[in-house]
Amino acid sequence: MEKKQFQAESKRLMDLMINSIYTHKEIFLREIISNASDAIDKLAYLALSDGSIDVKPSDFTITVTPDKEHRTLTVTDNGIGMTQEELEENLGTIAKSGSLNFKKENEPKEDIEIIGQFGVGFYSAFMVAEKVTVVSRAYGSDTAWKWESSGAEGYTMEPGERSGHGTTITLQLKANTEENNYDEFLDTYRLKELVRKYSDYIRYPIRMDVEKSRMIEGTDKDAEGKYKTPEYETYTENEVLNSMVPLWRKNKSEIKEEEYNQFYKDKFHDFADPLLVIHSSTEGTATYNALLFIPSQAPFDYYSRDYEKGLQLFSNGVMIMQKCPDLLPDYFSFVRGLVDSQDLSLNISREMLQHDRQLKLIESRLEKKIKSELESMLNRDREKYEKFFKNFGLQLKYGVYADYGAHKDLLQDLLLFYSSSEKKLVTLKEYVSRMKEDQKYIYYACGETVERIDLLPQTEALKEKGYEILYLTDNVDEFALRIMMKYDDKEFRSVSADDLGLETEEEKKAAEKQVEENKDLLAFLRDSLDGKVKAVILSQKLKSHPVCLSTEGAISMEMEKVLNSMPMPEGEKVQAQRVLEINANHPIFTKLTKLYADGDKDRAAKYAKLLYNQALLIEGVSIEDPLAFSNDICDLMVE
Repeated sequence: MEKKQFQAESKRLMDLMINSIYTHKEIFLREIISNASDAIDKLAYLALSDGSIDVKPSDFTITVTPDKEHRTLTVTDNGIGMTQEELEENLGTIAKSGSLNFKKENEPKEDIEIIGQFGVGFYSAFMVAEKVTVVSRAYGSDTAWKWESSGAEGYTMEPGERSGHGTTITLQLKANTEENNYDEFLDTYRLKELVRKYSDYIRYPIRMDVEKSRMIEGTDKDAEGKYKTPEYETYTENEVLNSMVPLWRKNKSEIKEEEYNQFYKDKFHDFADPLLVIHSSTEGTATYNALLFIPSQAPFDYYSRDYEKGLQLFSNGVMIMQKCPDLLPDYFSFVRGLVDSQDLSLNISREMLQHDRQLKLIESRLEKKIKSELESMLNRDREKYEKFFKNFGLQLKYGVYADYGAHKDLLQDLLLFYSSSEKKLVTLKEYVSRMKEDQKYIYYACGETVERIDLLPQTEALKEKGYEILYLTDNVDEFALRIMMKYDDKEFRSVSADDLGLETEEEKKAAEKQVEENKDLLAFLRDSLDGKVKAVILSQKLKSHPVCLSTEGAISMEMEKVLNSMPMPEGEKVQAQRVLEINANHPIFTKLTKLYADGDKDRAAKYAKLLYNQALLIEGVSIEDPLAFSNDICDLMVE
């Protein structure tokens, strides 16, 4: 029998096929099954066009047959089959796609979706097989043909035997090596797993004989009626391995909530029902079906580096990627689900996407859809949204801060913060709607807990005027508000800022006069603190408390804490420009004034250090020398 050579620099191209194009060897089964599905689709198409073709959709099937004894794996279909010329043309020329030609030559019909387009998928078989045998009989032909190849050296062609139309592909698997166990592709459990993973939604049944075990009836009791060890027998069942009809292609009205929930738990290995299901179908410039889920609980590793975002990507029901990160922005990385599209530009291996306009269109539309659904949840089911925000609100805040605030307009109305007056989570829109007529800013305060923030002395003046304050407890909160700068033309202002916009012109003049009268004392107190503060000032925000800290410049005390908690080169720390504020109406200031006037500067300096350390403790910042602080307090106690 004459051996024929592949066309198109076969050896180099075959080496590329086997070693470079495909990342995972298991892909071969997806490719062969997809080709079988295409062959059936072609016959189904012709049956719709030609009434003389006597085939019924219910007759179509794909069969997978492992043979451990002979180490072969066979995939059989009863599709359109191939003539000798078609075998020669499609398998003798690498990268020749019969499916692509078929699609070009025929108008598309409803429910007929031919997957193949590159003509290279068949050759993925050589990643696991040392020899591939194809026996095919075209529909309407009485003759079958056998194509056989052991790789790049060429192939043989001769008449074959087959009872009906269709194609049978038999893979003689390679011998096992230390690196590769090819026997796994003979294991029925592993084959079922691969079919469910890659080909679950092929529209035709994929069948395989599966060996099972069952208890022999009547063996559970002996003649005296006592239980005995049961006996089992093995039997073979022809099992359908795939689901065939994708849930996301059904009409939403036909799907029950329980079906969505079960699909999510099975597909994404979660024990709890999803918090929200988003099922959308879009046609036009970007045609796709999407089935998205928001989990009811954050995965244990969600906020770790190990977490991998992405949606499952399908092309006509065939899974292309387990996790496609390009379909989700980082701030929506908590979304799980899948996208199925026939319009994607795949690379030659069908494993990865080519980054094109189509992909960006899908991503953009998914982004808008997710935001719309979250807004709807916020407005219609506040309790449910707050549950969502508890798990994933932090990610939205990071999204606001990331990329220099590029996404702040998209995300700002999805944020929630605890309100000092409402005693619950509120939106920025709700805050602004309640602002008093004379209120200039959106006020916020930072701290570890709501309870601790509520005790901050800086909040006194604002509470006295009845102004609402947002309590920020997450590390990223202040960074997010700083990057936003404004909401609805209202500027954000920290309670620790030097100017809260509370004083009248008369009050400002009186304060300036008071500062002028005490400027020498304030300068002395500043110098006593050895550069720890940029200034000591008389506070306009304190009412009953003696002291607090504020800052000048871009770095606040809270930001200083957050930044210094991150890994940094040894010896490098971020330092906010601290300002010590003293309440001029508190007895402690009267005491300081008297000590300074009497010339007792040592005690005045000790008071200054005590007040500074007290202010640090109020802010939740560790003091440098707790022992000295304790001794200073004791010294004053015994005076």
